[in-house]
Order: sequence, then C-alpha cells, then structure tokens
Amino acid sequence: MGIMTTTPGAGLGAMIRTWRNRLPPSAAALPVGRARRAVGLRREELADLAGVSVDYVVRLEQGRATTPSAPVVASLARALQLSTAERDHLYRLAHLVPPADGAISDHIPPGVHRVLTRLGDAAVAVFAADWQLIWWNRSWAGLLGDASPVPPQLRNFARERFPVGGAGPVRLGLWPVTELDRDATDAAVVSDLRRATGRFPHDTRLAELIRVLRAGNRRFAELWAIGTVAAHREDHKTIEHPSVGPVTVDCDVLTDGDSELKIVIMTAVPGSADETKVQLAAIAGSPDTTNSPHTRR
Repeated sequence: MGIMTTTPGAGLGAMIRTWRNRLPPSAAALPVGRARRAVGLRREELADLAGVSVDYVVRLEQGRATTPSAPVVASLARALQLSTAERDHLYRLAHLVPPADGAISDHIPPGVHRVLTRLGDAAVAVFAADWQLIWWNRSWAGLLGDASPVPPQLRNFARERFPVGGAGPVRLGLWPVTELDRDATDAAVVSDLRRATGRFPHDTRLAELIRVLRAGNRRFAELWAIGTVAAHREDHKTIEHPSVGPVTVDCDVLTDGDSELKIVIMTAVPGSADETKVQLAAIAGSPDTTNSPHTRR
C-alpha cells in the first residue's frame, strides 16, 4: 500500500503564509516604516484587514486551525487580494465549496484593490451586487462613521434604506444623511436590485433580501411592483458631520464588470469648503476607526 504524502507548502496554513508574505503593505494602503523587517504583511496586519484575531491567523498558519468558516475565508481572500482562481483554491484547502458561478461575489479582484488604494483621500466603499457592504476606507469611515459595529450579515444599504418592521434599524453610517431627491434614490436602489435578479437569478442571498424587504417594508414593495430596471449611478448627499458640520458631496457609483461590484466614491467640488471638510473628516477619522482599510467580519 502506498503512503499518501502532501506536497510541502501546499496546505492551508502554508498558502496563507505564502500569500501574506508576497503582498507588500503599500498594496493594502498600509504605511511602510524604515524599521520594517517583513517584506509582506505582518500577521497582525492581515488579521486587522480580515477582521479576525491575530491568534487565529497564527493558528491557521501553524495548522492548528484547519476549518475556517466561509465568511472568514472570504475575508482572508479579500485581505490577501487573491485572484478568483486563488480564492477558489483557498476555499478548497479549507474544505469548503468555492462560490458557484452565477452567484453574487463578495470578492474584490487584485486589480480593483490597486485602484482603490490609489484614490487618495476620497471616501470610498465597495458593495456587492445586492448592496452588501464589503469594503471601506478610512476616509469613508471618517466621513460617514465606521460600519464595523454592524453585524456583517446586516451591512446592506438596501436594508438601511428600507427598514423592516420588528427589526432594529440598520445604520451603516453614524451621521444623518440626506439626498437631493430621496424618492429618486429609493427608486434607483430598488430598480438596481431588480437588475441584479436578472444577472444573478439563482442567488439565494439576493432572493432572501428581496423577500424580506417586500414583506417587511411597504415602500419597497410599492417600488418593486412598478418593475423598473436600471442601475444606480450617481447621487448628491449632505452629511451632518458632528465635527466639521454639514458636508455636501457627489456620490458616484462605478461597476466592476461581470461581478457587478459597486465602487461608491464620495467627493466634493474641488476648491470648495466642502472639499476641506471632507479632508478634515478623513484626518480625524471616526471614533471607532483605528486602521484602514476595513474588511471586517
């Protein structure tokens, strides 16, 4: 009988360590100090980006933890900026089935990560096709408030927009926000979700979200019944920031190809007082914000 062997360096912990060592801190928008010895990310940096404890990263890399949950694997894949093939390999090493084709993806490709880290002080967040918040930077947290305290499964813009009776309100931001035309924004979000059902007709998370909102929010149900299909591309918002005062920003929504990721960028008119306020808010950060960017679970 032959002896089964494992290729050296091919296990879950070894691969996580390999991918961590190859990712320079600059690619994750982290400062690079002169005394830094690690070429790639430190364990504590990966832990913060993935929203897990440092001890858990250590146990994964040492092989003492071998069955991370699907949400943890998804967070690690985003933090490590893995390609789709690498992400799927990570799932299999964790004895999990990779996300199926045709399902909404929470994965941010490396190329998108590079763009995100080069947007300077702009307030940026990334949402999945069903408006699930999956990434945000320090400027976003400083301008709107940090979303880390919100349970991951509730970090959804549509849930915030259309609260369901009997459930507590979902607040992705800490400060009050108003739009130039609230009714138009409501309609745009609903029509964008209907568009997502055509793109991802078999996605269970999307189907459940729509079921809950139709049953629990009358406004959503009315807009859904109209049947409009469109993408939500832009908006104008005023944020009542407690430190810098009211800030008026342009909100632009860019879409990432087949995965339908929504890259939401908030900027103010160049040279305006609002631009100065955005910069001040980014410098101050939110009370709960200590690191950037966030992909916490």
